[in-house]
Amino acid sequence: MSRELSEQELVRRESLQKLIDLGINPYPSELYNVNTSSTQVKEQYKDGELMNVILAGRIMSRRIMGKASFAELQDSDGKIQIYVNRDEICEGEDKTLYNTVFKKLLDIGDIIGVKGEVFTTKVGEISVKVKELTLLTKSLKPLPLPKIDGEGKVHDAFTDPEKRYRQRYVDLVVNPEVKDAFVKRTQLTNSMRSYLNNKGYLEVETPILQPIYGGAAARPFKTRHNTLDMDLYLRIANELYLKRLVVGGFDGVYEFSKDFRNEGMSRFHNPEFTQMELYVAYKDYEWMMDLVEEMVEKIALDLHGKTEVRLGENLINFKRPWKRYTMYEAIEHFTGINISKMDETTLRETAKKLGIDVEKSMGRGKLIDEIFGEKCEGQLIQPTFITDYPVEMSPLAKKHRKHEGLVERFEAICNGKEICNAFSELNDPIDQRARFEEQLELGKRGDDEAMILDEDFLRAIEYGMPPTAGLGIGIDRLSMIMTNSNSIQDVLFFPQMKAENQKGTEE
Repeated sequence: MSRELSEQELVRRESLQKLIDLGINPYPSELYNVNTSSTQVKEQYKDGELMNVILAGRIMSRRIMGKASFAELQDSDGKIQIYVNRDEICEGEDKTLYNTVFKKLLDIGDIIGVKGEVFTTKVGEISVKVKELTLLTKSLKPLPLPKIDGEGKVHDAFTDPEKRYRQRYVDLVVNPEVKDAFVKRTQLTNSMRSYLNNKGYLEVETPILQPIYGGAAARPFKTRHNTLDMDLYLRIANELYLKRLVVGGFDGVYEFSKDFRNEGMSRFHNPEFTQMELYVAYKDYEWMMDLVEEMVEKIALDLHGKTEVRLGENLINFKRPWKRYTMYEAIEHFTGINISKMDETTLRETAKKLGIDVEKSMGRGKLIDEIFGEKCEGQLIQPTFITDYPVEMSPLAKKHRKHEGLVERFEAICNGKEICNAFSELNDPIDQRARFEEQLELGKRGDDEAMILDEDFLRAIEYGMPPTAGLGIGIDRLSMIMTNSNSIQDVLFFPQMKAENQKGTEE
């Protein structure tokens, strides 16, 4: 079924046909050799010097004034004013290019190329005097540009979050400042990658489609491979594959992985997300805490030139060392209750007294996790390590060397949310099998996030995995912090959303 066109869309299609009738290709295929950008022109031009430039970008505004006009050109760097004179771009008697094409058939949003000389206007604005103008792309939909009334008030700005996330391509054009968050995100991953490469660790790739999902407690996405006639899962983590590589003899491996969890959505959760996982042989979780502090401090310095980062009303300081609590210390600090000796029944009663909803399927570890999440996590604004988790919460972590019933695990919490998770990795295959079997029992009780048993992984560590420290750090959440973003959707180019025009809400 064809879509009904608006009046403006119909007018633009008429202009398109008129351009074609004039012999102008509205979508030419020839190479257009841009030699500079709007920002470079403004930075490099010195008044009075001859500077010839070739630029390309969108027309974002125009002021038609008889034989000469001004327009604003926006490229990937920013905006610059161009001056279009009829006699400069139409040297002969034929003035069609200016009188008909530029003045009547071009629209806001059209992409053009210009060649010309840089000059400074009487009001001091660096501009380009156009000598040659080429249409590169005809835009058939009008941009939702803001309008400013006589009182200076802005109307019709493209600010609706759903439209911005769904039509990111429009958002980037009309709100070019949002590019900064995505540039910083790339700078963040580059900084992290540089740090890890300088340590001598190898960046690798592991399977996204997995016959057995594992490495985290989460619900997976399921699919079917027709040729193999078997079910596969989109990975929820890449941990078990990276540890296989440590078994194989790599002392340090890492991966920036796309992971997928078939769970609720919020401003902190997207079903498709990015994390960096690192595994280093012959290290432990204490060593890994030091690495995380050093690496994240470096990222803040690389992105902002200082360790302090503004995030809403808070000023986050990533300067080392960070505060540390054990899990039990944190719960006692924020609730006044020591839960370290409580059994499952007492924990469930305690959670209810604290106003926390719990389910019958929750075991001891899940109950402790709920208490911590509800009463402690949101209060940890400055970067803080939470260490020494109950063994029930961590089926892949090594048992604590000093404290019975605990494991050597930490999470880094910042702005009230987890940004990384790390262990002294469990490398005892007998203990690991027993932990997996405990997870299977939780699954039978109705816990659909419980891990399943991976025989091939158990076989791998039966060959012997050296003592290893492992880390998973959330790139999306760290990007939110480093870019002062309020929602994970602001640091994802194309966040997952419900079907367009479909009723429903996100959790």
